[in-house]
Amino acid sequence: MRISYQPASESFGRENLVQMKGHDYPTPYFVIDEKQLTADLSMLEESLRGSWPNYRIGYSFKTNSLPWLVTFLKEKGVMAEVVSDDEYRLASRLGFPDCEMVYNGPVKKRDSFQKVLLAGGIVNMDGRRELDWLEEISRTCTDRKLNVGIRVNFNLEEMCPGQTTMGEAGGRFGFGYENGVFASVVERVRRLPNVRIAGLHLHSSSKTRSVAVFEAIAQMACRLKREFRLTLDYVDLGGGYCGGLAGRPQYPDYFPAVAKILSGAFDPQRTALIVEPGISLLSKATVYVTGVVDVRDIGKERYLITDGSRFHVDPTMIKNSYLFHLELQGEGGRRRMARQCVSGFSCMEADRLFEYENGPELREGDRIVYENVGGYTMSLSPLFIQYFPDVYIRREGRLLKVREHWTPEEYTAGSCLYGEEREN
Repeated sequence: MRISYQPASESFGRENLVQMKGHDYPTPYFVIDEKQLTADLSMLEESLRGSWPNYRIGYSFKTNSLPWLVTFLKEKGVMAEVVSDDEYRLASRLGFPDCEMVYNGPVKKRDSFQKVLLAGGIVNMDGRRELDWLEEISRTCTDRKLNVGIRVNFNLEEMCPGQTTMGEAGGRFGFGYENGVFASVVERVRRLPNVRIAGLHLHSSSKTRSVAVFEAIAQMACRLKREFRLTLDYVDLGGGYCGGLAGRPQYPDYFPAVAKILSGAFDPQRTALIVEPGISLLSKATVYVTGVVDVRDIGKERYLITDGSRFHVDPTMIKNSYLFHLELQGEGGRRRMARQCVSGFSCMEADRLFEYENGPELREGDRIVYENVGGYTMSLSPLFIQYFPDVYIRREGRLLKVREHWTPEEYTAGSCLYGEEREN
């Protein structure tokens, strides 16, 4: 399979000639640019503030739960959006109170479900067993007023043909609107005297991440409000926004369009808008730095073996292009080659990143820096052959390490050796 590259900007169409300073920062490693991350968060907040001032941001833990990153966002007033008991406990460990969590997903645990619910956090139900839990909690906490959200599954493909991830098959999350399941859930919740439906969660995955997709989501929120006579504290759009790519929608494109539609049915003073960014917030700020460790000719192919891996920048193996630039060791004077195959460190033949065409001949010690790689890369990186790499932040021109490269000590922590087995 041949994978091409895509220059990240005009400057990346040239090679950056740099003299590497020894091995101060052994590759591979990730770098998060704090200034860029701050700028992107500010753009998100400003576009929300100008469109729908009553808003909350819930950062998607699943996208990248690096402790430095989520505590940085916590200090900026961002909520934790979690989708499992493990993520809930991580958020708690990192200082998020239950009332500052958005709890989504189909694999919640009952204990954490109840804690977030009773604390006044955002709980968006995503399955029938959660309805059972809600009824049990309602019966045992009769002196409490409980607010709950419902995730809605609706036919976004019909509203935006060709734009959704799942197409006509539809998604598998939430309660179906078209088949009447959502209506039955609303009726069931309304029978509980101390429970009210406080919000709707309408996240839907799309291939295009277009403004039209989010306009359709807003239209569905308005339809549900009117049809079921809902008085809502919030509408949760979920995530799935573009971020970091020139010529694609940015935050200021999405939220004025959404607000225009929502204002036809909702009062911004009464109903908050919740967004759950992940990739769009991190991608532009994050790079992955790799080094060429070997150059070899086999048959008619020139292979560049790097200490990075496709699994670290494309763990789902679906990309057909990468944004990158080069850092060439030493001076110029290199011949240009028609094609060089850039490969990863693993033993999998599929671990080939791209064919570098009509570029300078790369040598051992050169570096390949992949751009826009903040979303789902660190969280989906496998413990395969090499363990998790170092992570740095860039602050005022300096690199500060925020995660150490995993070693066998981290890998074996919590494990037993043969002969040390113990019962629970």
